Amino acid sequence: MVAFSNLYGIILAGGAGTRFWPLSREMSPKQLLKVFGTESLIWQTIKRVLPLISQENIYIVTNSKLAEEIRINLITEKEPFDGVGYLIEPEARNTAPAIGLAAAYLSSIDEDAVMAVLPSDHLIDNADGFVAALSHGAEVARAGYLVTLGLKPTRPETGFGYIKRGPSLDKFSGSHPSFLVERFVEKPDRETAKEYVLSGDYFWNSGMFIFKASTILAEIERLMPRLYDLLIKFKELSLDEWGSERAKAIFSKAEPISIDYGVLEKSDKVAVIPTDLDWNDVGSLIALGDFLENDEWGNAVVGNVIDVESENSIIYGENRLVVTLGLEDMIVIDTHDATLVCQKDRAQDVRKVVDVLKARNANEYLVHRTMYRPWGCYTLLESGPGFKIKIIEIKPGARLSLQMHHHRSEHWVVISGTARVTRGDEIFNVHVNESTFIPPSTIHRLENPGMIPLKIIEVQNGEYLEEDDIMRTEDDYARQ
Repeated sequence: MVAFSNLYGIILAGGAGTRFWPLSREMSPKQLLKVFGTESLIWQTIKRVLPLISQENIYIVTNSKLAEEIRINLITEKEPFDGVGYLIEPEARNTAPAIGLAAAYLSSIDEDAVMAVLPSDHLIDNADGFVAALSHGAEVARAGYLVTLGLKPTRPETGFGYIKRGPSLDKFSGSHPSFLVERFVEKPDRETAKEYVLSGDYFWNSGMFIFKASTILAEIERLMPRLYDLLIKFKELSLDEWGSERAKAIFSKAEPISIDYGVLEKSDKVAVIPTDLDWNDVGSLIALGDFLENDEWGNAVVGNVIDVESENSIIYGENRLVVTLGLEDMIVIDTHDATLVCQKDRAQDVRKVVDVLKARNANEYLVHRTMYRPWGCYTLLESGPGFKIKIIEIKPGARLSLQMHHHRSEHWVVISGTARVTRGDEIFNVHVNESTFIPPSTIHRLENPGMIPLKIIEVQNGEYLEEDDIMRTEDDYARQ
């Protein structure tokens, strides 16, 4: 298939994935995880749409904190995506304002723009079926409909909303039939869900939509006039101004409501295209059990794990030995700095744990001990008042930015490879079992000129040791 020039991909990626803690963190949300394959979920989302949409027509809607993390993730993959654009929300206000912002922007650059709105954290195995449904959805959307992809239910699921189809839209050809939507249905009880599945008239609400930017804006104007007025004000701003205090003041007045509640459930222009995509919304840690191969006792086991006589459980370990005995219908997730143990039927409540961590201002809700960067990664080993100890690993041929810290000094000890160090006007090499010292307010850079990974122990000392105390003067990866 050939990419359509006026078809745009809008990927919603502002969520923190709190129900996936401790694997996800606020600064490393589930759309950046690689537990569902060798590439992140957001990378897989972009890859799926490329047969129809060029990179330059793909925009990621996210917040200012996550934008840089997402960009780093996408440009450091084996197949980098460095052509996508970013639409930065001044603050999170749910999907109606986010989609409205994207529509307002697209309509300002292309009056015929058709936007495919996709979550960044879904798993879809039937890529060809997805592309075919998306192509057909674009055709229906061009005729003025708000199109949603409905998923054919495979079980009486009580955790999803449903869509009931109405009359057929026979005027549209293609391999996928399309229907007007009769109504949206909230999450049903099990008996009602069974009836929906048997009827064949109901589909899971996937949260994937296709519509013209002008059509969704017209419906927002009709059904959410206050939001529309705010969007018109945003059209007067350049993208560089979206992070300004003026933009924040405008957007803070937007009602935090989903596009489903705000527009689709009230509109008479909604169409549904039934699809069969082998889909998973990765809504909670239960998705691990669906994705991973289960043993003969129904367990999904990953990592350094010894299990004895457990059944129907998910057991995930990273480095430490995890031993489980006689569990039933349980989830155990062990990471470098946190361990979660809960019953499977409480998986949706993991977000409550994150709420407690945030209230305590605990670092474990925000970041992992190991953070990945374009040049490699670093792992926090220990910290306390006035100090941090990290192990830093740099890929062969890679280097950090030329930078300075106002509030801390750094002492580097090489444990593997050779370090090339820039310190002020000096450039010199440091070898295994050698060290060097970087005083505060000193321009410096660390790079790996060798053929093997460079590993160093870094000891930071100072009155302020957070990652935002970095002033970059030169950077290979165009970071701020």
